[in-house]
Amino acid sequence: MPQPMLILVTGATGYVGGRLVPRLLAAGHRVRCLVRDPDRLEGRSWLPQVEVVQGDMLQPETLAAAMRDVQVVYYLVHSLGGGGDFSTRDVQAADNCARAAQAAGVQRIIYLGGLGDARTGLSPHLASRQQTGEVLRRARVPVTEFRAAVIVGSGSLSFEMIRYLTERVPVMICPRWVRTRTQPIAIRNVLDYLVAALDCPASVGRILEIGGRDVMTYADMMRTYARMRGLKRASITVPVLTPRLSSYWVHLVTPIPANIAQPLIKGLGNEVVVRDASALSLFPDIKPMDYESAVKLALAKMDAHGVETSWADALVSSEGARVPVKLVSTQGMHLERRQISTDASTDAVYRSFASLGGKRGWLAMDWAWQLRGMMDRLCGGVGMRRGRRDPVDLRVGDALDFWRVECVEPGHMIRLRAEMKVPGRAWLQFETHRDTDGRALLTQTAIFEPKGLAGLLYWYLLYPIHAVIFSGMVRKVAAQAR
Repeated sequence: MPQPMLILVTGATGYVGGRLVPRLLAAGHRVRCLVRDPDRLEGRSWLPQVEVVQGDMLQPETLAAAMRDVQVVYYLVHSLGGGGDFSTRDVQAADNCARAAQAAGVQRIIYLGGLGDARTGLSPHLASRQQTGEVLRRARVPVTEFRAAVIVGSGSLSFEMIRYLTERVPVMICPRWVRTRTQPIAIRNVLDYLVAALDCPASVGRILEIGGRDVMTYADMMRTYARMRGLKRASITVPVLTPRLSSYWVHLVTPIPANIAQPLIKGLGNEVVVRDASALSLFPDIKPMDYESAVKLALAKMDAHGVETSWADALVSSEGARVPVKLVSTQGMHLERRQISTDASTDAVYRSFASLGGKRGWLAMDWAWQLRGMMDRLCGGVGMRRGRRDPVDLRVGDALDFWRVECVEPGHMIRLRAEMKVPGRAWLQFETHRDTDGRALLTQTAIFEPKGLAGLLYWYLLYPIHAVIFSGMVRKVAAQAR
């Protein structure tokens, strides 16, 4: 058993970090989370057990407080999808972290990077992941760097891309990269390695390549997934399909935006397999899973509504590097409020509006919501395909179709911030409480802050159809609560 220590987890709002924290707590460690927006951790069951520090790896002045008295730092942040030159931001963030860790006397940094042979000419994304490890090692703090390829798990970015492409496209267009070999690894095994490293002195200062039991091509992964789901899929190999064109195809078919898909797809041309199997001997108790077993676990989690984290949890998936804007009362806001009372309980009303979206849809003119999502997708936006992490539960930071959950007050209120492309900023808020007659009062408020003339035209031109949709939705939310 590792000795309890104070551990700093960066990237706790992300896919891996959000799953690592509860495992560190279960191992008896004290955990501190460094996040840009502490509100994004609301709703996590483990939040009362951790210390939260607000900070940003790109703002070095915020890091000293986060590093104080810390023994180990897990570095799990990256800038993919943040727009612009993500590799430059990754280098700067890693350098800031390493300097702050050295100044604070941190004993060790554990980093999760990407597999790939640098001698073969890595894609910018994979090269950036490995360069990040190099920058972390510049300071006098020992680094353990794990390198992994495709991570298979419910909600993981790579798995979701494979899943959606296979589920939605009966005839798969296969560019050259589908023949590239990779070594997928289950998220469960990734977490096993990250936690076990704390109690493995031999892993200090090492670069460790980790992978699952199978080495296979991306075409193999899609065919295996199709077979497991009982799907018949044909494939057509095309000689030329550039990463940019492939990313647009992924953008249209899956929930993954083109700005994230493109650097990922460029990396799919690189073979990413374990060449040094040292991790297997250093961690003999960890038994890497085969691909099919990893997929079964992922699908079982999704069927049981047990998805802990999703790739869409990461802020950079849609918002770039900026901190999300919170709703404030300012001049220039346009509010469209509707109220209806019902004999249902306030808890039933809350459950009704808190379960909107995803497979359930939006109750009123759902075809119009889907059309709006398609238009947003064609314009490069997130569209409706992200769905929701859980069909009932909501927590701050969740992606919900083309919204982001900004505020949750269980049993009372939720507020959603629009992430579709609009000329301004938009929110949709639902509230419920008892009125003077003892009935449940449902209040639905659409809020829009236009940007320039385009924003004003957008508001007034769409007001008639919004009036129909929102009027129908508030009535149906109340009806379903009854």
